[in-house]
Amino acid sequence: MVEQKESMPLDVWSDAFNQNPYPSFQHFREHSPVHHMTMPDGQTAWMIFRYEEAVAALKEERFVKDPTTFLNEKEPTEQQPHALQTQLFTHHMLNSDPPEHRRLRHLVQSAFTPRMIANLRPRIEAITNDLLDNIEGQKTLDLIDAFAFPLPITVICEMLGVPLEDRDKFREWSNALVEAANNPKQIQQIQPLMLSFAQYIDQWITHRQHNPQDDLISRLIRAEERGEQLTKQEIRSLIFLLIIAGHETTVNLIGNGLLALLEHPEQLDKLKKDQTLIHSAIEEMLRYDGPVEFSTARWASEDMIFYGQAISKGELILIALDSANHDPEPFQKPEAFDITRQYNRHLAFGKGIHFCLGAPLARLEGEVALLALLARYPHLQLAAEPSTFEWRPGILIRGLKHLPIRLNE
Repeated sequence: MVEQKESMPLDVWSDAFNQNPYPSFQHFREHSPVHHMTMPDGQTAWMIFRYEEAVAALKEERFVKDPTTFLNEKEPTEQQPHALQTQLFTHHMLNSDPPEHRRLRHLVQSAFTPRMIANLRPRIEAITNDLLDNIEGQKTLDLIDAFAFPLPITVICEMLGVPLEDRDKFREWSNALVEAANNPKQIQQIQPLMLSFAQYIDQWITHRQHNPQDDLISRLIRAEERGEQLTKQEIRSLIFLLIIAGHETTVNLIGNGLLALLEHPEQLDKLKKDQTLIHSAIEEMLRYDGPVEFSTARWASEDMIFYGQAISKGELILIALDSANHDPEPFQKPEAFDITRQYNRHLAFGKGIHFCLGAPLARLEGEVALLALLARYPHLQLAAEPSTFEWRPGILIRGLKHLPIRLNE
């Protein structure tokens, strides 16, 4: 076994880490790229920090998403994954392995093909312009509340066919679930919220069973009727995943990306002068301060040696995507924010069979949103010092709670 050097303690739940995780990431890439630690709930875990190991872990078939495949022979214990404590939303493709994963992904991927996403551009542009109209005349505002959140949640609500007026409920549910995913001790505390979320989705499944429309919920129900063997629990879980994942990535792509631009005015000027750079700019935003800090959970399905470390069956695996994206091996000058960066093989959307299904949608929404915002308000500025900004707690999502902006019309 390769000896681990732990000269720097790793407390990924501390405020200091939350504010700026990148010095810690650098340390562990250099000294302990596959790092063993104990989680707050007492569960042991391996955190992977370097790009090469991260890619290998994301593709490793022995790191599975559904731990019940090898844990169902014994009763759950505190050492087993906390995901087993609730079954309300767990039956979706992000928690499954082949062949189940292929079946579930196939049922929704038709809505996220590049062609289908490209057809959404006019509607995304219209929603964006409406949101910008709504903030017209304001001197300062919170960009997350006024723009970055409502844009993607509106898009995913329309795709699913659920009422837009319920979007604030989705935000409350999403925030609670994301924070609980990082702190298993909160699982019991949010049970009432999870139950109300499940009841809400079940009501819409029932409604669409009797009143089918041309939306994603109706399509999932029709797939069940065609003999695809989708259960109501699977439909509920897929809808849950699409609501949560369908807006979380884009909210934080817009927020983190705009912050990076405003902190690097020379890069912002480049984009203003040449809007064709928006594509490479979005990729650099995803790499530089990506919206998903750590991957979702995987578990070792057997005892193994992984890059010199002995990993035991059942141990939790977490991949630090934002750390891998700052590895100097694949990225020249990784701490530099460069919107003209080429060959940007970042891992913001993962790798392998679990590559983010909504990546084309997130990219399109980010491009449309940022170009429209800068066109309407070319002189916008930060309304506070970045050191005062509060980041959302936990290690799954990397995003600002608020982004105060001065529009300077």
